[in-house]
Amino acid sequence: MALLLNVAGVVPESIVDGPGLRLTVFTQGCRHHCRGCHNPKTWSMRPQNLWETSKIVSLVQNNPLLDGLTLSGGDPFEQVAACTELALAVKALGLNVVTYTGYTIEALLADPERRPLVLASDWLIDGRFEQSLKTLTQPFVGSSNQRMIDVGRYLAG
Repeated sequence: MALLLNVAGVVPESIVDGPGLRLTVFTQGCRHHCRGCHNPKTWSMRPQNLWETSKIVSLVQNNPLLDGLTLSGGDPFEQVAACTELALAVKALGLNVVTYTGYTIEALLADPERRPLVLASDWLIDGRFEQSLKTLTQPFVGSSNQRMIDVGRYLAG
């Protein structure tokens, strides 16, 4: 049985949320409340739009042009079980996963509940958005302190 994910929105085709053509899921709920956030309507943790993860997997399966899935927010690590289930299902299809978060990879790997979603991600965009460091020149990040981490390379050392 698929888990329910509280969704703020879905973009069926995006080229700005990671490499290649992606389906992007904006999760609902974020505790970071970064000043200057482009998506503050996703901060509320209140259930608003519940989707079974299998519905999102079907959207991915029905678009053969997709390279992968992006989990954004909100913060996907606030719904870690459903996001992990979704990420693993998309990876089983042979596609890649990009996950955005305001947490650092070091903090997430140290948390046994959140670690599985890091491991299910091919790339992690980590760190809080810092308005004073906003950049439009670095691909896929909002501020220059954020990192686009190749999770496999990071774990290999």
